[in-house]
Amino acid sequence: MPHGLLQRLGITQPIVLAPMSGASTPALVAAVSRAGGLGSHGVGYLAPQAILDDAAKIRAATDRPFALNLFALPDDVQADEAAIDHARAALDALMEHEGLAARTTRPERWSPRFSDQFAALCEARPAVASFTFNLLTPRQVDELKRRDIAVVGNATSLAEVRAWAALDVDAISLQGAEAGGHRGTFLHEPEEAMIGLFALIRLAARAVDVPLIAGGGIMDGRGMLAAEMLGAAVSQLGTAFLACPESAAASAWKQDIPTTEDTRVTTIRSFSGRAARGRRNTYVEAMESKAGAFPAYPVMNALTSPLRKAAAAAGRSDLVSEWCGQAASLSRAMPAAELVAILLAEYAQARASLA
Repeated sequence: MPHGLLQRLGITQPIVLAPMSGASTPALVAAVSRAGGLGSHGVGYLAPQAILDDAAKIRAATDRPFALNLFALPDDVQADEAAIDHARAALDALMEHEGLAARTTRPERWSPRFSDQFAALCEARPAVASFTFNLLTPRQVDELKRRDIAVVGNATSLAEVRAWAALDVDAISLQGAEAGGHRGTFLHEPEEAMIGLFALIRLAARAVDVPLIAGGGIMDGRGMLAAEMLGAAVSQLGTAFLACPESAAASAWKQDIPTTEDTRVTTIRSFSGRAARGRRNTYVEAMESKAGAFPAYPVMNALTSPLRKAAAAAGRSDLVSEWCGQAASLSRAMPAAELVAILLAEYAQARASLA
């Protein structure tokens, strides 16, 4: 099964770069793909033309397969005006208190239309397309397969695994509770689907006959082998690559990752209006208690954009969304290709030690 998935994805090594929207770049994606893994680019925040432009940049840097990832969301958002006003007041007050000149704005759209993004992805024709936050329709899956694009769905629970399997996807990406970034949960409240990766792998492997991609807390080759032994075909790593020079993570954020204590990684809603895993910092401590009155994703995510950009420019890592997994302190700051080589060497050494 693992070798079959490697062949379907067009890769030679059992490693997938997690599609980190906002932190992945064409350079990072291409570096992982050139090293034999599957570079995945998170394009959920991008307009259709930007998706096409980034796909072209990746292709200019490598002839190896790569993946594009989208957030499966409704095309139109019903905004809660009272919640928007409440959030803007709280955010503007915080920026004033912290000495940032930026203030909230109301964009023309809260996020790009998924249907337009999906059309751009189809036009870009990556080797692999992955989706988070919800299911695709059977028609959308068929449309991708007609273009020979492998389809991967993200799941955080056994029910979500079964829902994706019913669509006959090529693989299911398991997001354990340890994983950094936005929770992909769509059939439950996020708190109900905080299932540890190793438990989720075993449950999914018993329930469905679909190749599994394991993600959440994997930071080295031994973790990759452990996930494979439990039933995963390949491992997906995100936090491990955040400190790479090719990553678009803010410089101050990169510096904080290796010093992140395990107890500082928490579930956060106040940055984007959707549950996400990241580092507890000044922003989180000031705003998380108010999150229940803030608008849902993607509205809140758009409202915090001016703050996040201003804080990053000012080197204020304590005011940006420092997404990371629970084992963030195991990260290593080095070029992505070097990191892939080390991960694969660790993986081979771990396998040899078992033999």
